[in-house]
Amino acid sequence: MKINILAAALAAGVLCAPAHAQTEIQWWHSMTAVNNEWVNDLAKQFNESQKDYKIIPTYKGSYDESMTASIAAFRAGNAPHVLQVFEVGTATMMASKGAIVPVGKVMKDAGEKFDPKAYIPAVAGYYTAPNGEMLSFPFNSSTTVFYINKDAFKAAGIDTNKPPSTWPEVVSAAAKLKASGHKCPFTTAWQNWTQLESFSAWHNVEFASKSNGLAGLDARLKVDSPLHQRHVENLANMSKQGLFIYKGRGNVPEASFISGECAMINTSSGFYGNVAKNAKFAYLLAPLPYYPDVPGAPQNTVIGGASLWVMSGKKPEEYKGVAKFFSFISTPEVQSASHKRTGYLPITTASYQLTEKSGFYKENPGTDVAVTQMIRKVTDKSRGVRLGNYVQIRAIEDEELESVWSGKKTAKEALDAIVKRGNEQLERFQKASKG
Repeated sequence: MKINILAAALAAGVLCAPAHAQTEIQWWHSMTAVNNEWVNDLAKQFNESQKDYKIIPTYKGSYDESMTASIAAFRAGNAPHVLQVFEVGTATMMASKGAIVPVGKVMKDAGEKFDPKAYIPAVAGYYTAPNGEMLSFPFNSSTTVFYINKDAFKAAGIDTNKPPSTWPEVVSAAAKLKASGHKCPFTTAWQNWTQLESFSAWHNVEFASKSNGLAGLDARLKVDSPLHQRHVENLANMSKQGLFIYKGRGNVPEASFISGECAMINTSSGFYGNVAKNAKFAYLLAPLPYYPDVPGAPQNTVIGGASLWVMSGKKPEEYKGVAKFFSFISTPEVQSASHKRTGYLPITTASYQLTEKSGFYKENPGTDVAVTQMIRKVTDKSRGVRLGNYVQIRAIEDEELESVWSGKKTAKEALDAIVKRGNEQLERFQKASKG
């Protein structure tokens, strides 16, 4: 009898024992609102697609905050497996030797199929080292586009079938909007990215020397050119006339477009998911405005958003899980669905083609703008911006541009200060990298 009880207990123990322990993969990110929902859904889909690994996404604050937290965690020996880093942190991550494992190596060691040529060149090239090795995994890659409130345009008597394509046309539309009673005709989010970085590439002029930093750590800023000065002066004049209303740093101004307060905004293509879900008016996505008298304009816009970096010091089985996850989110079906949902770029050619075949672009005019802006022929002046200490430089740019909008400095004074102060940061980074 005792033997039977023992046998039954053992059998029950065997039946209750977990069949297989999952390997957990920690993923720190900076996605909020609808994009946070997307990240959580991606993790859920992957977790449900197999039983060996479990991705655990954790929001760690803004891009700046998550980078700071990851550095502290790495030093303490408890960094996440995967860290989302915005594009301006790329140079810093590349210089963090020993802290990261190149994504190309992670995929190869795990035996996962990985062909960098499958990715859109402008995207893959930005995250690739001089030796051709892909260092991080393109994730929420975006670019800057132009959003327009069609209802506001109609109320102001502006033709919505011909959105402003040049800066003089933006000024004209803004004046008509103001005359019709609109208190915020135009605003811009990510002013440094949209009005300096992308502006430079779009006009095929240098933002910084050394191919905007991609060709060497001794790059220096060049945003004090006559064209940059002209543009910032133009925006300053719009500000004085109440045609451009400054709404804050980063993506803070986006809320003013969603609410209907501001009728035009330059911001990320990744804003699309928020607009599609929450805007209570008809809207349109259009290419960035340009100055028609600048030779070679428009050229192409530069990459924004973020990529996923794999942190060092983890177990082989954990890296295998990371590789499996990257393969999963690279599939054309998952990529296409993410692109349609968020407005972020389809990072592979196959996912772009799948989206096009589905009729999505025809049904949603303007949703292909981000892609067409990025796949134009790229020059050394328009491949992207990869500078050291760029988080600090962007803060300097914000500070100096704000002094122009408030009337405390001229465009020339502010741009000269950005170059002087920014170059000090670049020199500091260059010295630290050599050390």
